Amino acid sequence: MLVASVIACAYFMQWFDSTVILTALPQMAKSFGSSPADLSLAVTSYILSTAVFIPVSGWVADRFGTRTVFRAAIVVFTLASIGCGFSNSILQLTLARLVQGIGASMMVPVGRLILLRTFDKSQIVTMTAFVSVPALIGPIMAPPIGGFITTYFSWRWVFFLNIPMGLAGIVAVSLFIKNIREENPRPFDWLGFLLTGAALCSFMYVLELVGHGAAGGVGGGVVGLLVVVAFVAGTWGLIHQRRHPTPLIDLALFRIPTFRVANDGGALFRIGVGASMFLQPVLLQVGFGMSAFSSGLTTFAGAVGLLVMQPVTRPVLKAFGFRSILIWNGMLSAMAIGLGCFFTSATPMVVMFFYFMICGLTRSLQYTGLGTLTVADLDGPRMSTGSSLASVLQQILPGVGVALAAMFLQVLQAMNGPGVEVGARDIQIVLGAAAGMVAASVPFYLRLARDAGAAVSGHKPRRV
Repeated sequence: MLVASVIACAYFMQWFDSTVILTALPQMAKSFGSSPADLSLAVTSYILSTAVFIPVSGWVADRFGTRTVFRAAIVVFTLASIGCGFSNSILQLTLARLVQGIGASMMVPVGRLILLRTFDKSQIVTMTAFVSVPALIGPIMAPPIGGFITTYFSWRWVFFLNIPMGLAGIVAVSLFIKNIREENPRPFDWLGFLLTGAALCSFMYVLELVGHGAAGGVGGGVVGLLVVVAFVAGTWGLIHQRRHPTPLIDLALFRIPTFRVANDGGALFRIGVGASMFLQPVLLQVGFGMSAFSSGLTTFAGAVGLLVMQPVTRPVLKAFGFRSILIWNGMLSAMAIGLGCFFTSATPMVVMFFYFMICGLTRSLQYTGLGTLTVADLDGPRMSTGSSLASVLQQILPGVGVALAAMFLQVLQAMNGPGVEVGARDIQIVLGAAAGMVAASVPFYLRLARDAGAAVSGHKPRRV
């Protein structure tokens, strides 16, 4: 449990930090004498460096060992956090965030790899559920905590909070995590790295531009160019990965039924949930006129749901198995998100609280189920490549959901006419589409065998 606790703290630090900066942007811009829009590059640089370097994490861990890489990732992340806190210009902050993203890119995939190589398959569900809670709670806690710190102290302390957590993590990793490495690591695929990095970097930047409404005029030209780069590099990269004897991203992993279903269905689920987590606070603040702090306290009910679900996840999966849980809980997740389409500004707060708590319950169970099923049948060298590939998808897909939701809101605003802002009904239309995306993931789980992942879940299906 000590090993899982160390990984959980690193997950929380990474996910909390990636979200909390959004709350602090106005005060940061004020201290730099600029506008919040000018700071978008600081946010984007973190996302881009994370996306580019995640695919490398598996090879680096195989080459230098899990403890060495995980500890180095925490060191880099902590030092970069200090750099962010002491930044006195947008350029300094952007560079520090770029380095911080490199450290973050190693935390999640290498942390998952440590779990796979440390615990038996029968323990993976429990450990995955345990380390997933901080990762899911971090983005929920970030707005109210970040708002409080920024309002009553300084935005710099948003980054300085990482110092004690980072130091504790470095010590804990040194004491409790073994330095497991491959005896004969595969050669590094340089061309695959360059092509994958170019495709992911271009694609993620397109999402950022679309999400900020830069789809017309000069911005539209940049978006178009980046789409071409992403398509060409991505296509070339896929061809290369299929032909290379030791590819950076092993597409053969999709021949494993559990890995394929968890990532095919999980893609739609993560896109839909990513969109919903963006839209729900917007609905409360823009649609219903709540303050940012009140909205944060309301959506925090989702964290309560996550905490309630965590200890019962393993018994539930053991009793019903991955197939049944992913199907039925997937439908419940879609319905839970869709309920928000029927809220009004007069909806009682207690109803909203339970709404967000149910969303947290179902989201937690589905994320843990998908994350565990992804690695259920991985062994040997495929653990590192599978962990890296799964982390790439988990990193970009929620961002796809956010960008799509923002784009559809802009379309609805344009349809409303000049000077008319989006209202609650517009936001709820897009929220309904997000619920539909989550529902569309369910048919993929029907492909699973009834005993899929049984070695991990412990489920024993009844014979018909």
